[in-house]
Amino acid sequence: MKVIVAKDYEDGAKKAADIIEKIVREKPDCTLGLATGSSPVGMYRELARRCKEEGLDFSKIHSVNLDEYVGLDGTHDQSYRYFMNDNLFDHINIDKANTYVAKGVGDVEANLKEFNEVLDKTDIEIQVLGVGPDGHLGFNEPGDTLYDKAHEEVLEDSTIEANKRFFASKEEVPTHAVTMGMGNIMRAKALLMIIGGNKKEAATKLLMEDKIDPHCPATFMRLHRDATVVIEESLAKEIGYIQ
Repeated sequence: MKVIVAKDYEDGAKKAADIIEKIVREKPDCTLGLATGSSPVGMYRELARRCKEEGLDFSKIHSVNLDEYVGLDGTHDQSYRYFMNDNLFDHINIDKANTYVAKGVGDVEANLKEFNEVLDKTDIEIQVLGVGPDGHLGFNEPGDTLYDKAHEEVLEDSTIEANKRFFASKEEVPTHAVTMGMGNIMRAKALLMIIGGNKKEAATKLLMEDKIDPHCPATFMRLHRDATVVIEESLAKEIGYIQ
């Protein structure tokens, strides 16, 4: 696992964007696995700038997203489809018909069947990842059992608590989500995690301990043949990864 220490959030965003840009330029028709949350926003902003100002071309790129809340339509401003449009797709020359975010409304089982069919026929060149404070990837919550394929997860209270800042109240935060399974994530050709802020526990388990722990799904990144972690210098110092 390769670790890149960034000076700060903006530097990390640029370093992560460098990795995505290299892939897009070398394989202009590949599929990117994308993530939501605060961690990749800066990277998306930088990629949009490079598209507009430097000719980074997304016209043949496909994408598939990690997850979506159950119960939120794609037009809801807290849905992950809305997030991707607002933070990336509306600002680059990608064909939205080539972007896939699982459906959050309708029959959950039918939506999961469609999600798994998309994943089964898709080779993801690189999967972008954030990480929850408890170490979850996508919405794969910590536990004794992790799932291979896309499935529905009941969200932990800590996840709901972390996400309530985006809603008017905690009661409005969805309690279920559909998510890629850990197998889907691990089958991507490469992984790219951006980590900073209040993720001390997850960063410590990922970078400072030797255990592959289903109670911290992020630790499974260490098993991947081509995984990169971009971590902010302040967090790297806080956990003792660097002095």
